Amino acid sequence: MDHPRSVTSARQLRWSGQTDRGKVRPNNEDAFLGLLFNAFEAHHLGKIGEAFTGTTDFIFAVSDGMGGAMAGEFASRITMEKIMRLLPRSYKQSALGFETGFADVLAELFDQIHRHLAEVGRSYHECAGMETTLSLCWFTLGWMYFGHIGDSRIYYLPAREGGIRQLTHDDTHIGWLFRNGKMTEREAKVHPRRHVLQKALGGGNQFVEPQVGAVAYEAGDLFLLCTDGLADSLFDEEFHRYLRLPSSVEARAHPAQRLVEAALERSGHDNTTALVIEMG
Repeated sequence: MDHPRSVTSARQLRWSGQTDRGKVRPNNEDAFLGLLFNAFEAHHLGKIGEAFTGTTDFIFAVSDGMGGAMAGEFASRITMEKIMRLLPRSYKQSALGFETGFADVLAELFDQIHRHLAEVGRSYHECAGMETTLSLCWFTLGWMYFGHIGDSRIYYLPAREGGIRQLTHDDTHIGWLFRNGKMTEREAKVHPRRHVLQKALGGGNQFVEPQVGAVAYEAGDLFLLCTDGLADSLFDEEFHRYLRLPSSVEARAHPAQRLVEAALERSGHDNTTALVIEMG
C-alpha cells in the first residue's frame, strides 16, 4: 500500500454527480454523497462544483442498497448519513495525535455503519435483512484514500499514463473469475450470478472487511465512482471515451450526466449512479 508523501500546494478539485432510478425500478436504492469536512464540521456539496484541497478534506461516496420494500433505499440513505456524522470525529482524533492511519479510520467507519444497519434490520420488520454496498473516496492534499465493499466501483483514469483502471474488487465470485482471467469483461457483464454478493454492509454478515487503498493523484487525474447500474450498461473503454474524449454534443453535459444518460439509453434496467472527480 502507498504511503503519504509531502505535498505543500493545494489542488483544484471539480466534481459532478448524477443518479437515476432507471426505466424499470419503482424507486431509487442508489445514493451518492459529496462532503467537505474538517475536524469540526461537515458540509454537503452540490451535485456539481469545484473547490481547493488545503485546510479541508473531501469525501465522495456511492452506495447501492438491497432489501425488500423500501429497505434498500433506507440502507443507502442511512449509510450516507452515518458517513457525515462519523468522519469529522475520526478526523479530529487523528489531528489530536491518536495513532490512527487512514486504513484504520476507514475500517472503523465501515464497521460502525455495518453494525448500525444490522441493528436497524433487527429492530424493524420492514428493514429486516437490508444491506448496501459502499465505495468511498477521501481526498486530502496529494492523496486519495479509498474504502470499498460490494459491487459498486471506483475507477482511476491517470492523466500521465492514460487508460482506465478499476481500483476496487467486485465482492462476487464472478468478479473473482474476471480478475483472474477466467472470464472476459463481456461474459462477466451478462452472467446471471454477477450480482450475488459475498460481502456487504448490514444483513446477516457478522463481520465486514473492506478493501482499502491509496492513490497519489496529479493534475488531470480523474476518478469515477459508480453503482452496478452504470457498470452493467457500459464497458470500461466507454467510460474512458465519455470522460476523456466526449463529442462536442456530449461535452455540453457534465461528466456524470454523460455517463448516466448513455447507460439509460443502453439499458436502464437498474438504478444508475455516477460520481466523477477531476484534479486540476
